[in-house]
Amino acid sequence: MIKRLSSIVRWSVLGVVLTVGASVATAQTNTAPAAAPAAAAPAPAAAPAAAPAAPAAPVVTTEQRLSDLEAYINNAETGAQADATGKTPTKLTGTGPGHNGWMMTSTALVLMMTLPGLALFYGGLVRRKNILSVLAQCFGITGLVTILWYLVGYSLVFSSNAAYATQGWSILGDLTFWKFNGVNSVANTNYSYWVSQNVYACFQLTFAVITPALIVGAIAERMKFSALLIFIGAWMFLVYFPLAHAVWGVDGAFNGAFNAKAPVHAIDFAGGTVVHMSSGYSGLILALIVGKRAGWGKTHFSPHSTVLTFIGASLLWVGWYGFNAGSAAAADVISSNAFTTTTLATAVASFVWPTVEFFLKGKATVVGFCSGAVAGLVVITPACGFVSPDGGMIIGLIAGTIPFLTTTYLKPLLGYDDALDVFGVHAIGGTCGALATGFLATDTVNANLDTNLKDLCDWSKGHLLYEEQLKVILFTIVLSVVGTAIIGYALKFTLGLRPTVEQEEAGLDISDHGEEGYIL
Repeated sequence: MIKRLSSIVRWSVLGVVLTVGASVATAQTNTAPAAAPAAAAPAPAAAPAAAPAAPAAPVVTTEQRLSDLEAYINNAETGAQADATGKTPTKLTGTGPGHNGWMMTSTALVLMMTLPGLALFYGGLVRRKNILSVLAQCFGITGLVTILWYLVGYSLVFSSNAAYATQGWSILGDLTFWKFNGVNSVANTNYSYWVSQNVYACFQLTFAVITPALIVGAIAERMKFSALLIFIGAWMFLVYFPLAHAVWGVDGAFNGAFNAKAPVHAIDFAGGTVVHMSSGYSGLILALIVGKRAGWGKTHFSPHSTVLTFIGASLLWVGWYGFNAGSAAAADVISSNAFTTTTLATAVASFVWPTVEFFLKGKATVVGFCSGAVAGLVVITPACGFVSPDGGMIIGLIAGTIPFLTTTYLKPLLGYDDALDVFGVHAIGGTCGALATGFLATDTVNANLDTNLKDLCDWSKGHLLYEEQLKVILFTIVLSVVGTAIIGYALKFTLGLRPTVEQEEAGLDISDHGEEGYIL
């Protein structure tokens, strides 16, 4: 019993000791200093201030989108008004595809007028030994003028001249667009709201190409290729660029339809003065300076291929739709009217010319049909976008008679050697067209005439637009004659204009190009 009690006591004491020891250990652990906390991480940098919220994109309403569509269809400036951000609400991202497509087509059509249209038309009219010289001249002029147009020509014609901003008109543009600087697929709204400027620049290039190429017909078969290209290069700067700017430039001195400050309120839709009068009068003067072809008055200079002339004239007629209807710089109601009046005037003239020829000379010739068509195209050019179909018919009658009388009777009477009748068709025809425009233009066809010319086109007030037309006609004649005389005589007395008599007799195909158009 005593042993059992002793054992219980021992185990009880041991339990107490263990319990106390555990308690002490626990107390020591709980009272030990805490481990040093880990070094605090550096505080993150303060977040940058939030950027101001971008202004909300302008909201384009259905009404504004419909306004853009109406502007596109009507060839007008977009009508949406700027919102509070100063931006014009619109979903438009570029120029108008329909208008742009028509202008690219027109550009190709007008280029076709020179290559191959004019080249074949003139080529068939010369003697066979000179056909390649005509083709080379047309091709050479195309390349040369394109280079000049890219470098400075387009800018000199179609940029506004800031130096004359206060005056409101200038005689030549500046170099804003030199080397096609800034000439991209965005529209230049000075000339078209919906056509890319690069397309418009190429379209106008084709006009700059065919104008000097027309001069070739006056001096055909007797002027050196090198001398002709030098002449054309200088002529573009002295005659074409200033005249084209004056008539078509946004601040041109003769751009009566669109420049309210122009001192002369004349109009020229597609180039009666700029293209046909300038080349026609220049061609006559250059022909006089160069002199007559060897054998003139003794040799019969008949066309070597009327078939080629017919093909060329047909291509000119088709291409001229781009020339005239394309000059609206849009596929719109004005373009449609120009297309219609061009068709009517050309068809009438192509019929009237050989009819008059038949009654006066006893034969209606194929060359007469071709010449009548070209004359009709020339005379309607300045008027096509301003006159009604009735006006187109009247102009066709004029074109089929006056140029015919000039080439058939005036030319032999005065004795000048205008080889392919550039003066009779283009100078006289262009003059007739420019003057006829002054009498026949109507704002019922082209509402742009109401902008600055409403009173001048009002018959109750005398319809005095013809007086303004006479002013631009006189200016064109003087500039063309004086400019051509200066360049022509300078070249004649320095480099020379003509080949030798032997070279001329052999033909310019051989002497200038070392080739023959036909090998028997």
